[in-house]
Amino acid sequence: MSTGEKFQRAGRSKRVIPGFGLTMGYTLFYLSLIVLIPVLTLFVNTLQLTWAQFWDAVTAPRVLASYKLTIGASFIAAVVNLVFGMLIAWVLVRYKFPFKRLIDALVDLPFALPTAVAGISLSALLAPNGWVGQWFDKINVQIAFTPIGVTIALIFIGLPFVVRTVQPVLEDFEKELEEAASSLGASRWQTFQKVIFPAIIPALLTGFALAFARALGEYGSVIFIAGNIPMVSEITPLIIIGKLEQYDYAGATAVALVMLLFAFIMLFVINGLQAWQRRATGGANK
Repeated sequence: MSTGEKFQRAGRSKRVIPGFGLTMGYTLFYLSLIVLIPVLTLFVNTLQLTWAQFWDAVTAPRVLASYKLTIGASFIAAVVNLVFGMLIAWVLVRYKFPFKRLIDALVDLPFALPTAVAGISLSALLAPNGWVGQWFDKINVQIAFTPIGVTIALIFIGLPFVVRTVQPVLEDFEKELEEAASSLGASRWQTFQKVIFPAIIPALLTGFALAFARALGEYGSVIFIAGNIPMVSEITPLIIIGKLEQYDYAGATAVALVMLLFAFIMLFVINGLQAWQRRATGGANK
């Protein structure tokens, strides 16, 4: 027996977690129980519909309007978070100032705060008689109970995804590269544009995709501020809830299946961006 084989056997004998077969079997069982079976239920319930019924359910004018609002507001919110999330991450990493830890903790507030509480708070703030909404009401601009309010709620819940994705990349960025660029005569803007920004692009896109995917399925924080006006401010999750309340389980699962397909697409994009980020980080380290 070679020395390498002896080391491999010794390593296997000292493993704390049981072997591959047992752990892999438990992993598949747990994922099937928690993820696969609920997802398959959507497909099974949808099979109760004919193709014509399925198409009518997912392309009804009211449903299409909810797709437009949900996807459009989610995209706009993710773009806004892409810009301001990068700025917040930059400030938290590059500068020292009073109450920095408090501000850093506030970034995670949308994670910890119940979504219903966030929706009620935003509604009270942005309603025509709210602290902020009353000033916009004087110029005949309504924020709450409109698509604008929906977008603001989605910005609120999506901000941490961009900040927490970009922040560690900025923290690990090698300052020597900036110093080298500066010594070669590059301005601050040129250093950021040519050296720093290319290194954080994968993280930015990953944060954007995570914020977008999170916003697609958001319900609690949006439902109170949306107004839920059909064809105007009605989000797709509310359409699904409405069909369930009418005992239209097949129609609800048909619409949910469309949103699931969007989620799968975003998951595929996120995994691709994360792989790109790992390759970019590995190349930079070399």
